[in-house]
Amino acid sequence: MEAEPVFPRQAVPNAVATVTLPYDLASFLELIRQNGESAYAVMFGFAASHSLLFGLFGGYAAKAGALSFGPLVWVCWVGSFFGDVIRYWLGQRFGMRLVSGFPLLERGVLLVGKLVNKHHTWMVLLHRYPHGIRGLAAIAYGMSELKWVKFLVLNFVASGIWAVVVVSAGYAFGHLSEKVMNDASSTLGFALMIGFLGLSWILNRRLEKMVERQG
Repeated sequence: MEAEPVFPRQAVPNAVATVTLPYDLASFLELIRQNGESAYAVMFGFAASHSLLFGLFGGYAAKAGALSFGPLVWVCWVGSFFGDVIRYWLGQRFGMRLVSGFPLLERGVLLVGKLVNKHHTWMVLLHRYPHGIRGLAAIAYGMSELKWVKFLVLNFVASGIWAVVVVSAGYAFGHLSEKVMNDASSTLGFALMIGFLGLSWILNRRLEKMVERQG
């Protein structure tokens, strides 16, 4: 007689986890849709660093139905707000010691420091957009004469504007691309998205150079 196996046959397939990686845009959007809570947590983290590209893609994903527009705006708003609150505290607590030994970071903080002493209101409203300073500006605010209360009010308003603008821009692009193509997984759809994000990056760089000239 044949001996019984030690492990039941049906237990073997269940012991191996199958991971399906997205192979095109439609599959990636479906992966986001299936992992909504994790996707919002990721968006919160990137919003804390004011990542324009992820915010734009989040808006695109909302138009595709992978995320919800309202909750996405709220997550980006709160993430952006608290990201700068933490950086402000770090700048106030540690000063230039935080970036000492990193010439590029020191240069960015000093540049923002000059600008914030002249135009602190518009700097808080606009610093999220230029690539080179958006992650450093709040550190410089913490080292400046800008007080906590005023910073918190301006930061709350600015983070809300940033979240609405960026997510809405991504959503609008998703609406436009729908009119150009029928299949979100097509090569055309992927090319349009890459082109849109690339254009956003170029505009970011131009804005950064304008800010540097002001300094």
